[in-house]
Amino acid sequence: MARQAILVAARRSPVAPRGGALKTLEVDALAAPVLTACLDDAGLDGAAVDEVIVGNALYGGGNPARRLALFAGVSESVPALTLDRQCCSGLDAILMAARLIESGAADCVLAGGVESFSRAPLRLSRPRGPDEAPRPYDRPPFTPWPERDPEMADAAAALAAHAGIGLEDQLAYAVASHAKACAAREAGRLTAELVESAGLSRDAFARALSMATARRSRAIAGEGESRILTATTAVEADAAAFVCVVSDRFAATRSVPDGCRLIGGASAGADPELPGLAPVVAGQKVLAATGLHAGRMATVEVMEAYAVQAMACARALELPAASLNRGGGALARGHPIGASGAILAVRLFHELRGEPAGALGFAAIASAGGLGTAAILQRLAG
Repeated sequence: MARQAILVAARRSPVAPRGGALKTLEVDALAAPVLTACLDDAGLDGAAVDEVIVGNALYGGGNPARRLALFAGVSESVPALTLDRQCCSGLDAILMAARLIESGAADCVLAGGVESFSRAPLRLSRPRGPDEAPRPYDRPPFTPWPERDPEMADAAAALAAHAGIGLEDQLAYAVASHAKACAAREAGRLTAELVESAGLSRDAFARALSMATARRSRAIAGEGESRILTATTAVEADAAAFVCVVSDRFAATRSVPDGCRLIGGASAGADPELPGLAPVVAGQKVLAATGLHAGRMATVEVMEAYAVQAMACARALELPAASLNRGGGALARGHPIGASGAILAVRLFHELRGEPAGALGFAAIASAGGLGTAAILQRLAG
């Protein structure tokens, strides 16, 4: 019988905008306290870990997973892997952990993601000859075809036109995201998932955003009703998020907390010119594989890189509005690329802890180049 993957602990740092409260922390210093908190919550030490898997997109190589695992005190004998699927990386790391456990290759894996826009290295293309100078660039190509490799804000504007989602609706969505995040913070609903970092104990960006203020924000792409404004775009940010995933066999022999079973996960490719719709393909894939309908989800976490992207995905997947991003989303927190998918999983884990046994939760995220990842968790008894 195949083993089951169970999330028994889930923690994250606060999210801070680029150049903010977390700007001095390299990714190992940012992530290590979160890994330690996961182990503490699970009642385990570093010797129990079989593998560390970390999503990261911007750090420039060097296998930061190994660095941060050592920094967190995980045994030197434990291997560590860094993977990059851009925005999907953190959630893909968790799915990879689950696959290792389901196959019998591991019993305890720390998985998640970390990103620091503030500490990301400067990017230069190497000269092709002695007469050329190094050329700075902001991002690598995501497809082999320049004409099918849009800037993400331009792709969001194209999606708004494609889906018929107007600017006022986008602005209202962004305002609601901030309002939900502020309400969750004030009610103390985020406390259990957060690990204080550099003196910061709460998400730094969420605020009481009004429609009037949102309307005055700067346009960055598109025209007319398809415009994308800064208020409807997640800010670049720094954060780390991790979960402890164990096998059901391991859980039965250890005093680990009751948690959530990962009952399905999928990654998928889609049109690179409309990358915001990739979670729809991945979501449909995992729903079909599990025989579930989105309407059964007690809580849903969908990435909000752009308001229009989250809205289009929620509509296409028929996600229940009352369950969607109940503690706010990335519009109110920020978008630390490699960590964003893992943050969705951490949020889902903690939202499900307030639900009865058997409750289901759904998470989905898109990545540049037209890639999407989705996962379904189920609350265990406890």
